[in-house]
Amino acid sequence: MNIKEAKQQIQNAVRAYLTKDAFGDYCISAEKQRPILLIGAPGIGKTAVMEQVAREMGINLVAYSMTHHTRQSAVGLPFIEHRTYDGTEYTVSEYTMSEIIASVYETAEKSGIREGLLFLDEINCVSETLAPAMLQFLQYKVFGRHRIPDGWVVVAAGNPPEYNNSVREFDVATLDRLKKVIVEPDYTVWKEYAYQSGVHGAVLSYLDIKKDHFYAVQSTVEGKSFVTARGWEDLSQMMTLYERLGIPVDEALTAQYIQHPDIARDFAVYYELYKKYKQEYGVETILKGKAEEALARTAGEARFDEKLSLIGMLVDAVSGDIRRCLRTEDVVTAVYGVLKTVKPALTETPERYAEVFEQCIAEQRQAVETARRANTLLREKKQVAGAVVDALEDLRDAVARAGCGTDCFGVVRAGFEERARGLKTQSETVRGRLDALFAFAEQAYGEGQEMLILVTNLTLSPDAARFIATYGCERYYAHNKEALLFERQNDILLKMQKLREEFHTPENEETL
Repeated sequence: MNIKEAKQQIQNAVRAYLTKDAFGDYCISAEKQRPILLIGAPGIGKTAVMEQVAREMGINLVAYSMTHHTRQSAVGLPFIEHRTYDGTEYTVSEYTMSEIIASVYETAEKSGIREGLLFLDEINCVSETLAPAMLQFLQYKVFGRHRIPDGWVVVAAGNPPEYNNSVREFDVATLDRLKKVIVEPDYTVWKEYAYQSGVHGAVLSYLDIKKDHFYAVQSTVEGKSFVTARGWEDLSQMMTLYERLGIPVDEALTAQYIQHPDIARDFAVYYELYKKYKQEYGVETILKGKAEEALARTAGEARFDEKLSLIGMLVDAVSGDIRRCLRTEDVVTAVYGVLKTVKPALTETPERYAEVFEQCIAEQRQAVETARRANTLLREKKQVAGAVVDALEDLRDAVARAGCGTDCFGVVRAGFEERARGLKTQSETVRGRLDALFAFAEQAYGEGQEMLILVTNLTLSPDAARFIATYGCERYYAHNKEALLFERQNDILLKMQKLREEFHTPENEETL
């Protein structure tokens, strides 16, 4: 299955494991909750999925790479304890609490959230001395004499043997106590995540053209050459920063992340073409609706890979606009929720406005701190929370400037309405750019497959889909219907072809 399907399997299992009965006990007892074992190639997104699951379910996440642990750090250190049995004192061996178990308790105490995920990566590559303890842990959730607390679900991950020479095969007794999920690379699924994460447009455009370069592992006389999803994402972040800092993006950089010489070289060449196309076509001119007819004609007559690059650049640019608009919307929505809650206090006791606002600001900061301690804080969430705090401080200061004798909530309402008008203006600007994008595509490509690719790319982007669903885009809906009809026709044709292949025999040749 792909990583998206694996994520759903994990979420389903966690929901089931954390479901309680009428007495407050977990319906499936801790010892019967099978750990989930994710088996997939390196860099496929296993860790990212665990972060998403924990964040979306509002629970803790404690993650460890088991190749970094010795038996002592994982199990704990031995010490001598004195015990008395039948009147005779004995010395017995005990163990301190495992670093891993201690981290689980510590994270729960810091965040105030009692449930969570314990993610043990590279579980099948542990050292020979640690392997027996890890197998015992997977079977009984115990290190030494210390058990992980109830409400914590164990998820382990490992690489297939062909990717790592250190892999140890689990025996049948261990596998029979696990929920095994095998994950395969899938560019289309990763592309959805990439849009949401703001992966560089050059990376996505390149992989649209050469999907077989998304994930590859090759053994050569000089060792292994490989490229992974993690490599593309990390390269993307560095490219964005290099561009901002004015540092050249070249093959020397790409080869540090794309450790497959041929693909690294190929992408470096493509990136230069990408920059050339961006300059020649003038993406901003197109999105402002000022592109000349000759430019659209040039785009329509270009090679197919050039068309894909241009579509990628346009989608990348408008996606950035959409992300910024949605962030503004998230801030405005959050501020509205806060003001709705504090309206009675600001109306009935306006002299306490400063205290009311300080409490709201403290709550916002506490929510961010709780997510940070639970290891589920996203940069985007932190940015939105910071903007909400700034907005609340601005509203508080506006009341202070207006003086206590004025209508306190009226001042707050006016300040909020100004922000809401700003959001409306921003969303209308983005709608205009989206409309200009479609107008250019219609002029350049008509109803060709390029239009289908444009609509598909916008549909795959969660941010674009959310923006269009909220603010609308008539041209998108018009072409999306055509795209859906096209896909439906293709689906029907494929099914008919499959039936012909299955039933095409000499006896029924004339009737089919």
